[in-house]
Order: sequence, then structure tokens, then C-alpha cells
Amino acid sequence: MTQSAGPTPSARRKARRFALQGLYEWQLSGNAAHEIEARYRVENAMHKVDLDYFHELLHRIPAESEALDALFTPHLDRAFASLDPVELATLRIGTYELKHRVDVPYRVVINEGIELAKTFGASESHKYINGVLDKLAAELRRHERG
Repeated sequence: MTQSAGPTPSARRKARRFALQGLYEWQLSGNAAHEIEARYRVENAMHKVDLDYFHELLHRIPAESEALDALFTPHLDRAFASLDPVELATLRIGTYELKHRVDVPYRVVINEGIELAKTFGASESHKYINGVLDKLAAELRRHERG
């Protein structure tokens, strides 16, 4: 009998995508994370999503948003208030993962942030996300970067 090695990268990627959309909603509407999660679980095909990861991101990031913002803000080249909501949600996800999910290699965190920005963000926002998360990874994951 073969044991599962845990969530697949594809299931994690889908969890990040739904979390980004949920965080976007939370940022703009202020709706509670548990309400957003409940609706997403009903309205979307979630059978191939890492639901535990989706739940973690959607609940922990709002709870820690000020601390996460404080970590990446020094690496911005513009005012925090000028970030669009997709960039903000993407940076919060990447920052959360760099800080708390050392099981996810920093290169994966950065790449996933780039992919989220390419899919949901403005045309050049992926380059900005890459730059900010790369600087933050140098700070938070020094040991991993060598």
C-alpha cells in the first residue's frame, strides 16, 4: 500500500488562487474570512484544492495582516497605499509563506507569487512582486539562500 506524500503542488497552487481571491474580497469588503470560505466551498469545485492550506491562508493572513505588511513595506519602491488589491493580497500570501511555511522553498514562494500576479494582476505587476519577494526572501530565508 502506498502512502500519500501530502498535498500535490497543483492542489497547493489552487489553494493559493482561491485564497488570493478570498483575500481580495476581504480587503475590499471587510467580509469575515469564515463567510468567504463557506461561500467559496459551496460555489466552487474544491475537490482538487488543498483545503487545509486554503483555510490557513484565508484565516491567518487577515489575522496577521499588519505584521505581514510591516515585513514587506520596507522593500516597496512606492507608497503602501498605491498597491492595487491584487498586488497587496499576493504580497501578503508570499510574505506569510516566507515567514511561516519554511516547508515551502523560497523559490517556490516567489514563483507562485509571480504566477498569481500574471494571472490576476496588472500587466507588469509580476515583475514588481518578484522584486519585493526576492528582497524579503533574502531577509527572512537567509539560511536557505546560502
